[in-house]
Order: sequence, then structure tokens, then C-alpha cells
Amino acid sequence: MALLLHRFAALTAMFCIATFFSATILVELFGSAESIAEVKSLIVWPGLAILVPSMALTGRSGFALGKSRGGRLVQQKRRRMVFIATNGLLVLIPCAVLLDRWAASGAFGTEFYIVQGIELLAGAVNLILMGMNMKSGLKMRKNYRTPASLT
Repeated sequence: MALLLHRFAALTAMFCIATFFSATILVELFGSAESIAEVKSLIVWPGLAILVPSMALTGRSGFALGKSRGGRLVQQKRRRMVFIATNGLLVLIPCAVLLDRWAASGAFGTEFYIVQGIELLAGAVNLILMGMNMKSGLKMRKNYRTPASLT
């Protein structure tokens, strides 16, 4: 059950970040100022209300699942998850809130696009790291043997 919960939470978090990333790019390329403001608003609410708990659940369940396991892959996943969480809390969430406020007031100046560039870069980094964690998790699962299968 814990593994299923971990997988669901991780996929939900990854889907959220990918959706925020692609929606931002698409609305910038093809949308109006009003549609940009709407996307930025939706990223903050309900987007962050879905992303933050799914990230927390991914981390918590991942640490619980890895508690009884060791090895290089587990350690790599832990280090990546700490970076992903820190990046989300210190970069992505503040950027999302700030961009939402600026977009709502129509302030699409240089600062807006600098912060949006930082947000897109941080989001891409998190997506890559989450993908690497997923790949490591699949490798661990593939190589994992239960005690019953060893006898």
C-alpha cells in the first residue's frame, strides 16, 4: 500500500509541475495578458494546493520505503528529493505567488519575465530530478528480491 501511495503522489507531483511548465510556455506564446494572468492564478490556486501535499507525501512515503533499504540508489534518491523540496519551497512557490500577483495587476515588465525565467528553469530542474528518481526507483524495484525469493 505504501508503494502504491508513493507512486501515486510522485506521479501527481510530476504531472503538476509538467502542467504548470507547459501551460506557462503555451500561454506566453499564444495567450493574451488576461489568459497569462488566469494561468498564473490557477497555478497558485488550486495548483499549489495539489502540488505541495503530493510532494510532501512523496517525500514522506519515499523516506519510509527507503528506511529499511540502503545502497547507492536510495542515497541518490534522498539527496535529489531534498534538493527538489528545497527548490520548490525556496524558488518555485515564491516565484509562482509573485508572478500571480504581478500578472493580476498587469505588471508584465522585465522583472516579471526574469522571475518567470527563473521559475521555468527551477521547474525544469525539478522535472529532470524527479525523472531521475523515478528511473532509480524502477531500477530498485527491478533488482529487489523479497526474503522469500532468496530461499
